[in-house]
Amino acid sequence: MSSDNNIKQGKGMQIHTDEQDAMYGEIGGLNKKVSRIFLGTAISPFLDGKEADDLLDQMYALGINAFDSARGYGLSERVLGHWVKHKKNREEVVILTKCGNATPTGTVHIDRDVMTNELKRSLSELGTDYVDILLLHRDDANTPIAEYLETFNDFVREGIIKSFGVSNWTVERIQEANAYAAEHGLCPFSLSSPNFGLAEQVNDPWGGNCVTISGQGNKEVRDWYSRTNMPVLAYSALGRGFFSGRFEAGDYETAKSVLDAYAQKGYLYPVNMERLERCQILAERRSCSVAQVAMRYIFSHSMNVFAVVSTTSPDRMKLNLESSKLKLTQEELRFLETGTR
Repeated sequence: MSSDNNIKQGKGMQIHTDEQDAMYGEIGGLNKKVSRIFLGTAISPFLDGKEADDLLDQMYALGINAFDSARGYGLSERVLGHWVKHKKNREEVVILTKCGNATPTGTVHIDRDVMTNELKRSLSELGTDYVDILLLHRDDANTPIAEYLETFNDFVREGIIKSFGVSNWTVERIQEANAYAAEHGLCPFSLSSPNFGLAEQVNDPWGGNCVTISGQGNKEVRDWYSRTNMPVLAYSALGRGFFSGRFEAGDYETAKSVLDAYAQKGYLYPVNMERLERCQILAERRSCSVAQVAMRYIFSHSMNVFAVVSTTSPDRMKLNLESSKLKLTQEELRFLETGTR
């Protein structure tokens, strides 16, 4: 993608400089702008291997040029690769995929062989000779940091990835890894993808030590991300539908009918019902939806934030994009988090 004053997107759409500044960011190792919102593919029709060309065309036309996938997301890589091949836009899009997911029982094993074999499979499914961003989906503490960094750097030298990072890693482990990279003249991690959003992740939804930086207890972690400016790719940014606006604060029965088992395990707790109530108050005051307030919350922090949003509705994505450009005040952020003004 061009980084000139204007960026072409989709069907001849022009995103001008002022919008570009809010809508796009940069990630180390890439020579193209990256949309602040990644379209998440851990949903149907991607998981099921059904064609999604029309949907992807519509998202691309809105300015979304970044797509989040993983080896563990069913057939999503194949579906995404099919669209890129027929659209002939490989150099304009940012493809992120992940290797080394947790097993159904929550155990994790990742080493050089796992990384190599899963990346080879991803490249085949995507129908491309490189991915823009490769992440470790989990952290296997039994594998030395050196093995991770040296394997990633080998992939970069081979030209089969451009940039790399981690998902569900603690700040302490990221610091250890990037210190090793600095000491040994290696490329460091350039992206971290933890859970982040207005909803507090009270319990690990999937197992394998999912990491969150949401909630009052993680303020120091968020401050570290702000100081270092390391890009944060927030997953479950709207709490897997907790802030969709489809149920009212305190209505646990409706919430259970709306949220899947993972969302209920991770987010369906009083602390988040309290946050939803405050979100409803602010949404009424701002004359917007609950989801729009929750999206503004993510992008109003001082961190260098990108967010994964999974939806099959271009209209909903358009609202998310508009909300991502609008900031909440510090007073509003404090109200949403603590109830104080």
